[in-house]
Amino acid sequence: MSAGGDDERRTREDAAWRDIVDNYGDRPELDEPPAAVVEGPIERPTEWRDEEPEPRVVEPVDEERFVPPPPPPLPRPAPRRALAWAGVFGVPIVILVSLVASLDLPSLLDYLLLAWFVGGFLYLVATMPRHPREPWDDGSRI
Repeated sequence: MSAGGDDERRTREDAAWRDIVDNYGDRPELDEPPAAVVEGPIERPTEWRDEEPEPRVVEPVDEERFVPPPPPPLPRPAPRRALAWAGVFGVPIVILVSLVASLDLPSLLDYLLLAWFVGGFLYLVATMPRHPREPWDDGSRI
């Protein structure tokens, strides 16, 4: 491109920007006037005043409406995995309830609950997948 072409283009752009800045905040004028706003109550036609019109019942159109298929059943964890999750979440709840209710649990039960919590946590960590399913998989699913 020549230097003259760049100068002409830059001059047109500068003029367009100046026009925008000069007219900032001004409302544009439309060719057609806005629709008239009716103020006050709207009266019904005279033929409706004597008798009430029958209400119309609109039937829904089922052909155009999308109905999603029923969702698949929720997956159930393996029994060992469910037992591990119960230990990780259930033991703190049992201990919290016993503390709030001032229940004194036997020390053997305390040790069993502690072992269940630690064992469940270790089982869940040990059975985690080591590698992603795909090299670029970030774990999100749609």
